[in-house]
Amino acid sequence: MLAQYSSLDILVFGLYGLLLLISGWWINRAAVSSQDFFLAQKQMPMWLVAISILATSQSAATFLGGPDQGFRGNLTYLTTNIGAFIAAVIVARWLIPLFYERQVSTVYQLLQQRFGEALKQRAGMVYLFGRLFASGARLYIAAIAVAMILFGNIAPSSVMSAITVLVVIGIAYSIVGGIRSVIYSDAIQCAVYISAAIAVVVVLINSIPADLSTIYSALNEPMSTSSEVSKLTLFDWRWDFSAAGVFTMASIFTGFVLLNIAAFGLDQDLTQRALTCESATQSARAMLLSIVLLIPVMLLFLVIGLLLYVYYQRPDLMHSGSSGVTPEFAGQTVTVFMHYVLSTLPAGIKAWVTIGIIAAALSTLNSGLNAMASVIIDDLLKPRLQHRKLSDSRWLILSRLAMITVGVALGLMAALCFYLQQYSDMPLLSFALSVMVFSYSGLLGVFFVTLFTNRGNATSMSLALTIGFIVPVLMQPYVFGVNIGFTWQLCIGTLAACLVAAWPKNNPTH
Repeated sequence: MLAQYSSLDILVFGLYGLLLLISGWWINRAAVSSQDFFLAQKQMPMWLVAISILATSQSAATFLGGPDQGFRGNLTYLTTNIGAFIAAVIVARWLIPLFYERQVSTVYQLLQQRFGEALKQRAGMVYLFGRLFASGARLYIAAIAVAMILFGNIAPSSVMSAITVLVVIGIAYSIVGGIRSVIYSDAIQCAVYISAAIAVVVVLINSIPADLSTIYSALNEPMSTSSEVSKLTLFDWRWDFSAAGVFTMASIFTGFVLLNIAAFGLDQDLTQRALTCESATQSARAMLLSIVLLIPVMLLFLVIGLLLYVYYQRPDLMHSGSSGVTPEFAGQTVTVFMHYVLSTLPAGIKAWVTIGIIAAALSTLNSGLNAMASVIIDDLLKPRLQHRKLSDSRWLILSRLAMITVGVALGLMAALCFYLQQYSDMPLLSFALSVMVFSYSGLLGVFFVTLFTNRGNATSMSLALTIGFIVPVLMQPYVFGVNIGFTWQLCIGTLAACLVAAWPKNNPTH
């Protein structure tokens, strides 16, 4: 265990463990009620919430998948921020003021006010399923890295052990203070993994025996082949509906706008953070600021991938005889970034970057635990137990038990994702982004009809949630063999859900 690390690396690990203990003691002020546990009494500073949204939207999938995307492809993933910014403006303009005006703690309570309790609970269940899958996928990706760190391999038993370690740490770190603890720890973990990424860029630049202009030329004209697109390509204006075309501009202005509207406005994982601000104005500013902060962070991880391309695929620049073979670690194919971290980085920095991967994983895991627990308590349990008039302390106990239950479920889903991804050559980043399509399609259709029309009823809305799930499933390559990018699956699924939800003319209100 940890055989590939030096004594200096072990010292760095120890210092990070000490940081976790001290920060955990400092930020884990015990919550006094379930409302405090999930919304921090709406007292969180705007800038801190923005950093927390940034840290939550990033994850081990970005830490590993971003460099992988830069290594395999180009900079087109960066333009997805255009779709994110458009979506954030839409959410800030129409949804966030509504959340504060109606004084709701989850987005699904808006459905209750118009269509009744049953639909709110169904929407909450759809969210829980989708978030369980998405957070499980991110946990699985993080566990791959942790398994390599702890055990030197990615055998199934090692990955399962790594999943268990991450779940236990995540629960222990956020179970006392709730969302307040999560937001503060997000800021700390964000600083850790961004500084680690910067360290990798510095080491890579110093390791490549060429000046920046030569590196730029090598990236602009990769391997001097006429068929290969420049790795510095930012805008892709092709019409490509396949899985290879998810980062085209057509996809960004359609599917990625929808994906981010769902993430910022309908997914409790991010929306919950926005609702911890004092006012709707502060909440909207936090959301928009998070997008501004995200752009340089995303670029940082893509640059790592571009530099790794030069390091491994351009022996003419490295003067070392390096070849472009698929990186392996302990005989097993891995992401190029993890190969570089574990086999090449100098002592001390290797440990810090490893810690950055763990920090990114914990940041996303903690947020998923709290968000899913809030839906279980506020949307599913409170309506059914309201006649028992439980005290705040009793609800707080139930909230923590819900968080533990979610942690166990996420661990099981991560184990499932381990086996699912073995049958797919999908890059890690695309795999992590695509899994929410199954629940987002129905939720988007239901909320669009609810917010912008007077059509639909509880029955049509419930059916729309089901259709929104079924349509993307039917478009998976393992069902009928079709090759459609996940952004286009989201567009088609959302359209189908909208049509079903809006079918009835009459809208009985509650």
